[in-house]
Amino acid sequence: MPDILSRVMAHDRWRLEECLNLQPSENVTSPQVRNILSSDLGHRYTLPFDQVLHGVYVENAYRGTKYLDDIEREGERLACDVFGSRFASLKPLSGHVSALMMLTACCEKGDEILTIRPEHGGYDGYWEGYMPKMLGLEVSALPFVEERWNLDHEKAAEQITQRKPKLVVVGASFFLFPYQLKVLRDACDDAGSLLGYDASHVLGLIAGGEFQRPLDDGVDIVCGSTHKSFFGPQGGVILTNREDLCSSVKEILFWTVMDNAHWNRVSALAQAMLEMKEFGSDYAKQVISNSKTLAKALDDGGFPMKFGDSGYTDCHQMQVDTEAVRENMGFTPHEYSCKLEESNIIVDSMGRTGTNEMTRMGADEGTMEEISDIFIRTLKDEDTKPDVKKLRSSLKLKYIFEE
Repeated sequence: MPDILSRVMAHDRWRLEECLNLQPSENVTSPQVRNILSSDLGHRYTLPFDQVLHGVYVENAYRGTKYLDDIEREGERLACDVFGSRFASLKPLSGHVSALMMLTACCEKGDEILTIRPEHGGYDGYWEGYMPKMLGLEVSALPFVEERWNLDHEKAAEQITQRKPKLVVVGASFFLFPYQLKVLRDACDDAGSLLGYDASHVLGLIAGGEFQRPLDDGVDIVCGSTHKSFFGPQGGVILTNREDLCSSVKEILFWTVMDNAHWNRVSALAQAMLEMKEFGSDYAKQVISNSKTLAKALDDGGFPMKFGDSGYTDCHQMQVDTEAVRENMGFTPHEYSCKLEESNIIVDSMGRTGTNEMTRMGADEGTMEEISDIFIRTLKDEDTKPDVKKLRSSLKLKYIFEE
């Protein structure tokens, strides 16, 4: 019989006690969130409020949900409070599902969307062959300035005004600097277009009042995943201030994009919203400071990073100069990620590095200096695994309610 439990325990011990995780797409949850995920809620089922089921109005088609329903309402209220929205749903099963919901709520077959192409860090799911193909949408790229790693906002505004797309989607997988959302908002108003924002990577920073506040700057709808810079369970969220988009989202939630919402996850996300409301501001500030510190330290230490003249980054992730690393150190991204993993330093193999999980673990700027030193010594063939374990053992989960 396969020994699943021992392998899970080995994974937990390795990743939670022995590793330094610098992947920008991951985070760690609080003990309370993890307890909720393993609760009886994981066995249960419900249907949404105010539904017509087989021609008959029901408030909820399932019984035994009185606590679950209260949790969902409270979670949505917390999300509205944290993000400054009138409507919030914690039901999307992932960031990708929340993106699909945004496209479905905003667009009809034959409509055009403008977004950021994958070569410029945009999410592949918005590009040709993926969600637009499935929904029958046309997709075109927004103008981008690679040297600044941001949109060319003036040219983007001209493009929006000329093409009059149904939806403009900003947000990316390689995401370093805020957008000039008011410029895009004005152009969308002129064109009669909707403005959407995929906050998957920067959701926790937005919740903490840093980076930018999309809904305050006129974005119509925000979607995103809840386990990157936001320190919740894996899942998604969707937010809007518009009644019409709220109604559209509710209409497509069940029997269109999804059915059951996994209520242990929804409840765990509600708890994470409570933690973010209490600790998000301090956490977000520290994440950004840690990112700038680590990027500079790595760059100064001989591991080239991009955009130093712009302060490297304004968020949780920074971008490796992969060509310079290949030329100066002889490593491809895959090769250096594998070599670092041998010493229990975890990075992705796409050229991104992030500080969100280490910040949740209690790391500060001094820790980033230590991590940079260990990182570079590892790539110089030093045995740094004992140093990694020692540093990891000195850290304690932060931005949590004490038991």
